[in-house]
Amino acid sequence: MARRSRRRPRQQRRTAKSALLGKTVQLEITDMAQGGFAIATHQGKRVFVPYTLPGESISAEISEDRGSLIFARGKDLYAASADRVSARCAHFGPGRCWACQFQHIDYQAQLLLKQDVLADQLSRVGKLPDSLINSVVRPLVPATEQWGYNHRLTLSRYSTGAWGLPRQAKGGIEALAECHTAHPDLMDTLAKLDVDYEQARRLTLQRGSDGHIMIIFYVDEEVAPSLHTDLPLSVNLILPDNSPINLIGDPYSTVVVADRAIRVTAGSYMRPNTSQIAVLAEEVMDALELSGSEQVLDLYAGVGLFSAVMAERAELISLVESYPPAANDAEFNLREFDHIDIVEGQVEAVLGDMAANAARYDVALVDPPSSGINSGTVDSLLELGLRRLVYVSGDPASLARDCRRVIDAGFQLQSVQPVDMAPQTFYITTVATFER
Repeated sequence: MARRSRRRPRQQRRTAKSALLGKTVQLEITDMAQGGFAIATHQGKRVFVPYTLPGESISAEISEDRGSLIFARGKDLYAASADRVSARCAHFGPGRCWACQFQHIDYQAQLLLKQDVLADQLSRVGKLPDSLINSVVRPLVPATEQWGYNHRLTLSRYSTGAWGLPRQAKGGIEALAECHTAHPDLMDTLAKLDVDYEQARRLTLQRGSDGHIMIIFYVDEEVAPSLHTDLPLSVNLILPDNSPINLIGDPYSTVVVADRAIRVTAGSYMRPNTSQIAVLAEEVMDALELSGSEQVLDLYAGVGLFSAVMAERAELISLVESYPPAANDAEFNLREFDHIDIVEGQVEAVLGDMAANAARYDVALVDPPSSGINSGTVDSLLELGLRRLVYVSGDPASLARDCRRVIDAGFQLQSVQPVDMAPQTFYITTVATFER
């Protein structure tokens, strides 16, 4: 007997799936989503539209249909929000640079919208009740500088050989002539660069607190460039295996946080808004509530910034960092402290060894990448006897997921303190505090 197929013919399926593509629809923008898009509803489906904000009425062209999710491009603005402002940058707008998403929104409104997005993620992804969210989420701490605050700018090569930032739609690179969130010294250096180095896929300009500029090339093959420069800067490579090679000048930048000089080697991570790091560190210290007698874990610790801030208010600190250059920086930055142990290794493996050896800690600080932590890490932390966990997050979605994991493991969520480290963008940094 011949078997019947229940599948529709390929062409029929494609037509049905993309029936809305290219259509112009009228939309009422109601909310802001994680990722920089605003949200409307059309035919019972959520429609995501960039460069708009809640309270606006628009017409938009459907550009992508994923079934339950639709993406659209704004065409006409019928009713503008009172929070709409003119963008500063010529690269800002539909199909252009996507490094900034909020330049069209008044800064005070940006803060409120980010707070709403954080609460929404805790509710939808973390499945936290509204009563808990309302009681623990605090007002977002504003940035001290809203423009020119980034001391680190990473660029990709444009087809013409120029350097730029990713575009919003259909990929590609926007060749950069200006950037209003980057420190002016970085843009001045970029304007003077003449780089002919085909092996470089990315380029980072990094400014230290002393004003010194470092150039970092990320290469696909180990071919050193022939260099000549009259500019007062240092040059470093990051090889395919992620190891740094110094070519000219110093292999590191120096960042001053709360009167403490922190060394950051090429390839090591430091938040680019250096003027706001001290504010973040203060919020972390408030969350830790250290009295001086605690044994503390500092996980995903980078170059040791938070350990340096904690050092005088803890009995013992065990710092864990997987990237060797960053661990070396931490050893240098914390060289004056005898009560800080530096462990180079993957957090999950190190915690497993600690738990196997019956190690005990009172407090843990975790500052993971945007992907967050895994359930195994939470289980290992439980075995160490923690009474308090402080989680520094750069992504509300992974934070919300991990909040659920930590709560299910037996902790209570005490506070959620967002800090704005990236004005004009959708990014939100958050300090969440849990107690056993």
